[in-house]
Amino acid sequence: MPGPDSLADEPFSYLTRADGTIVIRYHGAPVTLLRGRAADRFTTRLGTSDSAGAQQLMARATGNFKRGNERRTP
Repeated sequence: MPGPDSLADEPFSYLTRADGTIVIRYHGAPVTLLRGRAADRFTTRLGTSDSAGAQQLMARATGNFKRGNERRTP
């Protein structure tokens, strides 16, 4: 039985800097930077995504994030 969707409250956001670098944030805290090709690829994929898809894309772009085996608080 799958648990609640941890991305439903939209914890991720991003900021594009003047130099083209993209900062991906989790609850306001920066977690990763995308530059060059990775930033271009992210921007392209983001353009075709809805809100839920954008959250998934940002979660994947952070790399090793939320594998599903984290402990849940009772």
